[in-house]
Amino acid sequence: MRRYSRITGTGSYLPPRRLTNADFVDLLARDGIETSDEWIVERTGIRARHFAAPDVAASDLGLEAARNALQAAGLQAQDIDLIIVATSTPDMVFPSTACILQNKLGANGCPAFDVQAVCSGFVYALSVADSMIQTGAANRALVVGAEVFSRILDFKDRTTCVLFGDGAGAVVLEASDTPGILSSDLHADGKHVGILCVPGNVSGGNVLGDPLLKMDGQAVFKLAVGVLEKAAHAVLAKAGLAEADVDWLIPHQANIRIMQGTARKLKLPMDKVVVTVDQHGNTSAASIPLALDHGVRSGQVKKGQTLLLEGVGGGFTWGAVLLKF
Repeated sequence: MRRYSRITGTGSYLPPRRLTNADFVDLLARDGIETSDEWIVERTGIRARHFAAPDVAASDLGLEAARNALQAAGLQAQDIDLIIVATSTPDMVFPSTACILQNKLGANGCPAFDVQAVCSGFVYALSVADSMIQTGAANRALVVGAEVFSRILDFKDRTTCVLFGDGAGAVVLEASDTPGILSSDLHADGKHVGILCVPGNVSGGNVLGDPLLKMDGQAVFKLAVGVLEKAAHAVLAKAGLAEADVDWLIPHQANIRIMQGTARKLKLPMDKVVVTVDQHGNTSAASIPLALDHGVRSGQVKKGQTLLLEGVGGGFTWGAVLLKF
């Protein structure tokens, strides 16, 4: 009998500090940088985002999201036999944020590792966990996306600092004899490294290069819509399904215009798209599981529905996962 994996629980967590666009206008004005609520909303669809306190790390956000996902699945931490954390803002250079989270959660002993694919990280991590469950290497996996992007923002660059927020989302993935994850499609193209990156690194105790986020917004937009359409059609073809079979598109919450463009390409109305970018901003690898949990807990996403998850991020990386919830 073929072995599948299914999502049995979702969870999320946002740090308490919420910054509206008005808060950002005041923050940037201190450095003589002009922006406005209208400018931000028109270009991005973002109205608010959450920032973690200085002493809160990605693993702390991931811990709360993981606990919520485990509770939804009716499981204890000790029931988990695989932990994968998708993050670009790890607690340390090493060990992995997954190992740090594992210890905080009390799930010690199982494999735990990070996946770094920036905003596509959760899709990558979910695909890896699915593969490991299918082969019998794991039975119950915890897949987490957790980010503290506020730590790597340049607050003198209004084109990037208003876009991002902090948060975490998680799912529990369990072995099943009925299909859950139907197909996945992952890609990367390193020739686009320069259009979205944090070019700094650590050497000899010093930071070399620039440790803050850099982005060519127009180049990212042009590339994102095209590759997301291709990845979406690829997972549908692998599963033998059509665009009309998708109940919900749950994309990476980068920019409302990218999301609208992708939906148009897939002939999906926006009322079939789970949207949280207006309240969360771009939370990188956390954005898809945050949006998924919002959809589940709001009653939008229901058992038995077909979900299309897709993300695109620095690397340049992109991918999609099609699943029956």
